[in-house]
Amino acid sequence: MRIETDRADVSLYLRVFDACLEVLGQPKNVCAGLSFCDPEEIRQVNRDARDVDRATDVLSFPTLALLPGEAADPAAHPEDVDLSTGELFLGDVLICDAIAETQAAEYGHAVEREKGYLFCHALLHLFGYDHMTDDDKRLMRAREEEIMARADLPREG
Repeated sequence: MRIETDRADVSLYLRVFDACLEVLGQPKNVCAGLSFCDPEEIRQVNRDARDVDRATDVLSFPTLALLPGEAADPAAHPEDVDLSTGELFLGDVLICDAIAETQAAEYGHAVEREKGYLFCHALLHLFGYDHMTDDDKRLMRAREEEIMARADLPREG
């Protein structure tokens, strides 16, 4: 398992990544890209990728078309396997630090918890989860809560 980032707080993201794999029963030989940006950069990416002209807290870009609960199988996606590591690339996640920090203050919880939650949310998108219908939203929220608890980042208060 690998996350492509060189941040000092990488241990937070690795903890969430491990918890996500455990809760979802996913294999350990997967990886994801993780990048950080400012509000204008994420606004531009959101506009270019989704035709939504506003800044947002997190974006995810899955490389696989997984269904919720489906295993990320490198054998089924050989074109997305890093030949040097054998890891299956799930996709990229982009987090806006400034928006995460503002939201943490608004919600009254730690910045670490907010950033961990945003990464958790994005990872679930990489694994095929979504929140377009009420049922999908309930399932995704339940998985988020399980993962955040496993990563020792539960809701405060």
